[in-house]
Amino acid sequence: MFRTLRRPDVFAVTLAAAGILAITMGIRQSQGLFISPMNTSTGLGIATISFALAIGQFTWGAIQPIAGAAADRYGPRAVLIAGLIALAAGSALTPFMETGFGLIVSLGLFSAMGSGAGSFSVLIGAATQRLPLESRGAASGVINAGGSFGQFVFAPVLQKLIQLTGWMGAMWSMAVITLLALPLVGKLTSAQQPASHPHEEETGALRAIRNAIGDRSYILLHAGFFTCGFHIAFLVTHLPGEVDLCGLPPTVASWSLAIIGLANIFGSLYAGSCISRFRSKHVLAAMYGSRALLIALYLVLPKSEWTFYAFAAGLGFTWLATVPPTATIVGKLFGVRYLATLFGLTLLSHQVGGFLGAWLGGLSLTRFGDYSWMWYADMALAAMAAVVNLPIREDPVRLAPAAA
Repeated sequence: MFRTLRRPDVFAVTLAAAGILAITMGIRQSQGLFISPMNTSTGLGIATISFALAIGQFTWGAIQPIAGAAADRYGPRAVLIAGLIALAAGSALTPFMETGFGLIVSLGLFSAMGSGAGSFSVLIGAATQRLPLESRGAASGVINAGGSFGQFVFAPVLQKLIQLTGWMGAMWSMAVITLLALPLVGKLTSAQQPASHPHEEETGALRAIRNAIGDRSYILLHAGFFTCGFHIAFLVTHLPGEVDLCGLPPTVASWSLAIIGLANIFGSLYAGSCISRFRSKHVLAAMYGSRALLIALYLVLPKSEWTFYAFAAGLGFTWLATVPPTATIVGKLFGVRYLATLFGLTLLSHQVGGFLGAWLGGLSLTRFGDYSWMWYADMALAAMAAVVNLPIREDPVRLAPAAA
């Protein structure tokens, strides 16, 4: 797998994209740790804070096709720089917000738009367009692993910062750390793009979108990725609350999130190798099916810290490892010229699910006092996602002729 990444230019591009994703995703995936201390400090309520984070889940997805289209048209450099500055600004402003609307602005809009502009669609699109064909599968796995490594590092570090400096100090620390990713943008975007392949013809972004939306396989891919977003957002936002309901200390939640990130490093690398040997749709079906089984096991096991750690390790292996095979299918179907745009739309579906997972989790806790119904819904959706990926075809789509 890694033989294709040995060239210095290929390795530099891959590592720069992975480093940026480590910071943007590490920060984004650890925001659930702030819910309880923010609620204690502001008294805004779990549901209000969850709603702001749910808005952020949707915004993160909504910005992906916009940022992807801008990167495809004008280049990724300006998009990534603007995204990192917005993410830093959102983190820095959050401690000054004393209302639910204020949190929606800082966390739901600024932070989410910033992390979205510096996330999968732009980074994988930028890297893929600068890498030879034989390196793309392995590179997507390594880039994805960068996001998981960020979660592994940031979750325990931010938990410790919250304990030492309070949640406000931890937020300001995140703003400073975000700006450290700016030099990596130059490393990624300074690489020259190789000549495009003949089948990756210039079609125009709108025409590419029309062709994609009219393709059944692309729609099925969206349906499965919707479930992935629901699942991840629910857990990232409400795992600390679930740990608290089980009478366990907050460190169990932070270490569980860290274990998820660590396990997904290996899962992402393994996914990158699998998509060169197996059909990506089968890889996705196996991942989603395993999630349904793991949730069922979690529900019947005693709720100890080791149950959470084992559950986190199992889920973490497939956590964001769905990204490389999903992006690969989009690239196989439509080429890589507008990959950032088309994969960005797929991520929008992911985050519609993410909005519902974060928001409904807060409503479930407020209404029923626990997350039982959310676990059942999550398990059912994971099983559905495994099934809907099977009819997907992976041969390139013949583009419709341009209008006269």
